[in-house]
Amino acid sequence: MRGHAKVVRQRVARMEQRGMRGQRPRITQLHPDLQGSRRCCAIIPDDADAIVRVALAAFAQFEHDYSDWPLFTANVAKMPLLAKTGEIIVAENGDQIVGAVAYVGPQAPKPAFFDPSWPIIRMLVVDPSARGKGIGRQLTEECLRRAERDQSPVIALHTTTIMTVALPMYLRMGFEKVHEAPDISGVPYAVYVKSLG
Repeated sequence: MRGHAKVVRQRVARMEQRGMRGQRPRITQLHPDLQGSRRCCAIIPDDADAIVRVALAAFAQFEHDYSDWPLFTANVAKMPLLAKTGEIIVAENGDQIVGAVAYVGPQAPKPAFFDPSWPIIRMLVVDPSARGKGIGRQLTEECLRRAERDQSPVIALHTTTIMTVALPMYLRMGFEKVHEAPDISGVPYAVYVKSLG
């Protein structure tokens, strides 16, 4: 991974304090290539490894739902590569990554079932040991802020009904189903869109 994606670590001041053993979770952004005076460096293997660990742990409960679990987990383990075309945002408790999501901006390459002009949310994952503390919502809100920064009228994602925590959260946040998406290893997915502003 060294030498591939560029990263920027940026502290986000607006966070809600929700448990986490009295510590405030921190949102950190891993971005492919930012210009200006911000510090950029190559993604460090520890970050990529931690993101993969969280992603695999987050999806482990669905092992029996996907028809080709080895292929599915191999694709989940590629999450750090999303930093090449988007921004990987992580939630940290102390120095431990406990959640992550990818924000892919308008016009950036994305799967064909999305409108190319839409920014999208990809791979929202929270470590099972850190669930129930609002981390998934905070990471999603951080993607919404980036879509607003990019002056997009909407943001989209794709998910499935087996995601019995994430899908209801997205619906409560105002996402609405717009069409079906291709199945992933036998699991039906759909595209959801939220109007902004």
